[in-house]
Amino acid sequence: MAAPFSTTSPVRSIFTPIRSPLKSSLSHSDCFQKGHGSGNFNLYSLSSAASYTIVKLSSKPIAVNPLLRKRVGIVRCATIEEIEAEKSSIEKEAKEKMEKTIETVRMNFNSIRTGRANPAMLDKVEVEYYGTPVSLKSIAQISTPDSSSLLVQPYDKSSLKAIEKAIVNSDLGMTPNNDGEVIRMSLPQLTSERRKEFSKIVAKQAEEGKVAVRNIRRDALKAYEKLQKEKKLSEDNVKDLSSDLQKLTDEYMKKIDSLFKQKEKELLTV
Repeated sequence: MAAPFSTTSPVRSIFTPIRSPLKSSLSHSDCFQKGHGSGNFNLYSLSSAASYTIVKLSSKPIAVNPLLRKRVGIVRCATIEEIEAEKSSIEKEAKEKMEKTIETVRMNFNSIRTGRANPAMLDKVEVEYYGTPVSLKSIAQISTPDSSSLLVQPYDKSSLKAIEKAIVNSDLGMTPNNDGEVIRMSLPQLTSERRKEFSKIVAKQAEEGKVAVRNIRRDALKAYEKLQKEKKLSEDNVKDLSSDLQKLTDEYMKKIDSLFKQKEKELLTV
């Protein structure tokens, strides 16, 4: 299971009157609520402390210069629910992308043959079927009569020659035997050199998977930092989320290492 992300602390509002006059340096992140008068506003200002936000309120209407009001504008603050929704969306997307990366690594590993027959070895074989490239497993049933052979039985016998051609052109190193009904293939014994070559390919694919997971972490972290710049998360919030994100990343790195060790063992076992 992926490590859960920690939730941010709830926002607490502390209302204290602002005694200093309004300055022209107000930023767009400040929140204004229009008062009853055409030139009066109730002023709210936000500041972050630890993992919660302090909201200061001046209940006394303050006269605002019309030009200043036009320049600053009226900006609505994001609600707690909206902030949580954005944060949850980032968490969910990161987990989904990491899970897809694991599936890609697993599929790539399965396509590399070991000394034992496995239908997944043909997962990446594409066949030109009526002018359209399709996966072999979508147009044929693939089985293993024994530990050293594969049997391909197409749903449409007219596709036999196209399937045979696709297998020959693949990098599986197997010779298909087409008897007009099915295609049979025997797995030749892997030499020691061939096993080492496959082991290097698997190691490269594992590293590519890890790079993909790190990039997903980087993108999620940038999204959190963006929320911090928008004053929706405090610095401490982002630190906590970054820590949880790193734990999630480490967990998926371990999954890739586990898949790699398993595949390497299969390749090197004679």
